[in-house]
Amino acid sequence: MPEGHTIHRAARDQRPMLVGQALAVSSPQGRFADGAALLDGHTCTGIDAYGKHLLYRFAGPGDLHVHLGLFGKFRTTKLPAAEPRGAVRIRMVGATYVVDINGPHRCEVLDLAGVAALLARIGPDVLRDDADRELAWAKISRSRTSIGQLLMDQSVMAGIGNIYRSEILWRQRIDPATPGRDVPREAFDRIWIDGAALLRIGVARNSIVTVDNAAARSRYRERVNIFNKPACPACATAIVRSEVAGRRLFACPACQVRGAPAPAVPATLPQAGSARRRGSGRPAPPHR
Repeated sequence: MPEGHTIHRAARDQRPMLVGQALAVSSPQGRFADGAALLDGHTCTGIDAYGKHLLYRFAGPGDLHVHLGLFGKFRTTKLPAAEPRGAVRIRMVGATYVVDINGPHRCEVLDLAGVAALLARIGPDVLRDDADRELAWAKISRSRTSIGQLLMDQSVMAGIGNIYRSEILWRQRIDPATPGRDVPREAFDRIWIDGAALLRIGVARNSIVTVDNAAARSRYRERVNIFNKPACPACATAIVRSEVAGRRLFACPACQVRGAPAPAVPATLPQAGSARRRGSGRPAPPHR
């Protein structure tokens, strides 16, 4: 499933393609024909990313909510539009670009109340300037659930997915089995700061990168530290693989010990540059 950096990158890339234009909206597959008909011909006023959710704002009938899920994907091309490839749920055509969305888990038109209800379910997004990390801390600090599971709960903290979860907890030397209420405040702050830094790098590079520049230039397997790796790069201990809430979790039993001293975040990580773009900070509330 795409993690939060993928969705923020899509929003960043698609804004100049669609925002401020009256779009021709259709559903080549036919499964979203009614929703597409509602949006067709209306102006896209903005594109906002919230964790793994994307909201295309429209002047008029409602906003388009997209969640890619496990199998959804975006495809953008320049005009003239080619024939749809595969089962395209929705096609949006602007002045010079075409955006196709294949196989999303959710694709729906939401009115004001629907948008408000959606945003109320999503936890603070580490990539958003308006995110309130205190909301995440309040939930984590009261929970008996493990921090490894809480980081995957998008109602607690939005945007962090399976790979980032393992990488952040390893980088911060935090045992993923630690109950949320036993995670010290300073450790939570390190999780938040490191998560934001790594996801910004992901947006800038359009790829998950949690290791230094030299390794990042190698094949994808070397762009992460422990995810799907046999041994810890810091101590050579065999990585332990487990399953938490149906997803793979990787950890080093020697480095990630409860109560271990806080590590220094590697200084050689590639710089994200400015991953923020127009509309990716504090958005105006939903309006028509």
